[in-house]
Amino acid sequence: MRVLLPAVAIVAYAVTGAALLVWPPLVALVLAVTWPFDRNRAVAGRLLRLCGALVSRSFPYWRIRIDGRWPSGRGAYVVVANHQSFLDIFALSNLPREMKWVAKRSLFRIPWVGWCFTMVGDIPVDRGEASSALDVLARARGYLERGMSVMMFPEGTRSRDGKLLPFKAGAFKLAVDAGVPVLPIAITGTAQGMPRGSPWVRPSRIRIQILDPVPITGRGDRDVVRLRNEVRARIERALSSPGNGPACDSPPARGSA
Repeated sequence: MRVLLPAVAIVAYAVTGAALLVWPPLVALVLAVTWPFDRNRAVAGRLLRLCGALVSRSFPYWRIRIDGRWPSGRGAYVVVANHQSFLDIFALSNLPREMKWVAKRSLFRIPWVGWCFTMVGDIPVDRGEASSALDVLARARGYLERGMSVMMFPEGTRSRDGKLLPFKAGAFKLAVDAGVPVLPIAITGTAQGMPRGSPWVRPSRIRIQILDPVPITGRGDRDVVRLRNEVRARIERALSSPGNGPACDSPPARGSA
């Protein structure tokens, strides 16, 4: 195992590098073709998420399991998830719907890869700047009104120890103002699969739980804090549910999730 793991990791990094090299031109080409009739840039965005999903599957000792189902219908949601690792972005790309991601602006400045986020219409945010927050909410609401879900990490940053951090209220005010439900996502295992501050990957069982949507019918501005607390409690319960064990130090048995 000690000999095999570095060799497999090298192959996984090679696959990731190739995908990241090839995907931006493909995304640009698809965007150029679909631009006239795809205001949400949904087709180009979906292609980019497929690249992320491919990266998440490139390391065979990451075992990704998705529990729950995306709600039926084509309605938009404010999707919120806990944030453990940079790997969350790749793992959550396996979800079956295109969403526009709200992410820190520094990711958009990464040459080549970051340009893709801009091309597909993801939303950059400058932390701590009120004007940026207002722009983010306005752009996100525009997507929601056109039927496109928006993905946010309400903790605002990655947890250093895997424990759930306090939630900020922005995602929940957005849901109330736009009149769309909140869709909570609980994710575990990514902190072990790609620890914060390290570029190296490790074996891990990654579990993504799609929880039931939280309706906002009848809720107003006075209910934003209560909505935030309710969603955080649901995610916290899901994170402590059976099956969310520690990362594996060796590959799981064949056929296991």
